[in-house]
Amino acid sequence: MKRIRRILRVLVGLAIAAASFAAAPAAFAVTLPPGEGGVPVRPAGVRAIVAGGMPGWQIAMIAAGAALLAAAVAVLLDRGWAARRRALAPTT
Repeated sequence: MKRIRRILRVLVGLAIAAASFAAAPAAFAVTLPPGEGGVPVRPAGVRAIVAGGMPGWQIAMIAAGAALLAAAVAVLLDRGWAARRRALAPTT
């Protein structure tokens, strides 16, 4: 059973890594015209305007949610380990 759990953990870790790397090529897929010395240049009169993105409050909510989730998991794990220690402790 331990071996199956370990294999599942490795597979989940690899799946998460693959998903994180799958999003990276889309960010680098932009091709720019080559300039002098291989440095890309923008045509004159073109302004770079950033559209989209994520508002700061959404980033803060995601960070707060992740912190709460991590704290809840830590408390649950600690309680489980404490219960296991009590169950395995020798009684006199």
